[in-house]
Amino acid sequence: MNNNVKPEIPLEELLKTSGKYKLHIGGKESREGWKIMNAINSPNVDILGDIRDLSQFNDKEFDIVYASHIIEHLGYQYDLPDVLKNVCRILKKGGKLFISVPDLDVLCGLFSHEKVGTEDKFQIMRMMFGGQTDEFDFHFVGLNADFIFHFLNNAGFDETYRVPEFNIFD
Repeated sequence: MNNNVKPEIPLEELLKTSGKYKLHIGGKESREGWKIMNAINSPNVDILGDIRDLSQFNDKEFDIVYASHIIEHLGYQYDLPDVLKNVCRILKKGGKLFISVPDLDVLCGLFSHEKVGTEDKFQIMRMMFGGQTDEFDFHFVGLNADFIFHFLNNAGFDETYRVPEFNIFD
């Protein structure tokens, strides 16, 4: 377990930042003050690109980066550690990375519950392995808080928090 993990903290506390440079990786919804980066072009995407290549961004460019259901699409051997190191690189000192992923602990508990029917189990399985609706919609790693904290610590993040929910975007 990562010794730098802080107790659960409300999102409002973490969002208190003076900076205005925010990047939402994997986003689709426009929100004032946020640049949207996605591998699939859509009307609100500002930056068409793959999270594995953040070379177009300067060191210490962003105050906040939100990786929305994207890091589970990375292999855990090389891509995920490299991406997190690059996200750390593009964050300003004191900047924050927010990550949303399917929680493997929760999904396993739901999947194995005796009262969950076959159709619901199928949807849970899709959350684990991706919806597989396009070439990008495949999951390569199952993550829980311990795994994420481990990857973040190895990438150079010195403080990690778990928040109950984000509600930054729909």
